Amino acid sequence: MRSSGGLPAPERLAPLRSTTASELARALLTPTMRTSAFALLALSSPAACLTRGAFNRLTPTALLGSLLGSNANKYPGAVMGDESIMAPKAHGTSATPVQKDLRWSCSTETADKICNFNRHYAEYAGYWERETTFLADESAASGEITFFDSNTGNPLFVAPKGRSFEAFVKESRSHGWPSFRDAEVNWDYVRVLPDGEAVSVDGTHLGHNLPDGAGNRYCINLVSVAGRPAAGDL
Repeated sequence: MRSSGGLPAPERLAPLRSTTASELARALLTPTMRTSAFALLALSSPAACLTRGAFNRLTPTALLGSLLGSNANKYPGAVMGDESIMAPKAHGTSATPVQKDLRWSCSTETADKICNFNRHYAEYAGYWERETTFLADESAASGEITFFDSNTGNPLFVAPKGRSFEAFVKESRSHGWPSFRDAEVNWDYVRVLPDGEAVSVDGTHLGHNLPDGAGNRYCINLVSVAGRPAAGDL
């Protein structure tokens, strides 16, 4: 049975509501799911809808954040922000470009595009472990690692906290991007927008909040948090 708009009837969609956000994000990789998701987004907000080509290029995390929309505008444990944070500034959504010497050999060009001229796209899944030196440079011996804004150098995340380095890496590998929990976020400088987009207070796009059974999970681009501290040494 199909609805008049060409989407599966509501009862066909119901089982997805009991899945975790990460499971739904993975499901959105399939062509069938993307077709239905594109139609659903077009019906709910036709004026803001992306072209089909642009929609298909969205990563699962960004796509899920877009689909959640106003249905996920409150995340217990997170500090919320609004669209004014991402208003145009001197350099895209930020006042400054990314630093020239990012940590872990992260690409400055990729970082600048994702941090400052983007609201939906992400480094590809696994980039942080395949094309950077993060896992070569860091280990359990590193202790709590501070992740700084690639634009401003402000401290955004500190991990691992309340878990081992191995647990942090395992979860990040499972989802494809560095994954942080509430206790690892520095809320002085990080905000979550109503659609789940995670940003810095200075307008840096960081990634998306994709809650699962354990709570909020911030799926973050490493290139967005590979900066060096604004003052002092690491």
